Amino acid sequence: MSKEFEQISLKNGFMKHNGGVLFRNISDIEYEFKSKINENHLNSAGITHGGYLSALIDAGAGTAAHRSAENAPCVTISLDIKFIGASKLGDEIFGRVKILKKTKTLVFIFCELKCNDKIITSASGVWKILKT
Repeated sequence: MSKEFEQISLKNGFMKHNGGVLFRNISDIEYEFKSKINENHLNSAGITHGGYLSALIDAGAGTAAHRSAENAPCVTISLDIKFIGASKLGDEIFGRVKILKKTKTLVFIFCELKCNDKIITSASGVWKILKT
């Protein structure tokens, strides 16, 4: 089910303002996303700010939840993030999302961010499926 990455940051907002997120479906339960680190993503130590990595995970995993829920709106209930490594200016960050379980109202997700084939962040979270 591999296809090209597509820009998902189409509407004005935080992620579009910060360079956007490219996303693709791998299977019904696996997804990938990516982003390139720009100067405005760095902290005072010259590495990618944890807040940006958190927002990137929330956007990528949230999109995976949305797509796995037949495109129903989803909101983050919880997001537990572990910062393991670092990235710097010009690096490309790749996120991999796996849907662990989906119920009628919840999506449980695991996500890893990699840079240069090394895990820099791992996360698990729960998203609420909103029925409109």
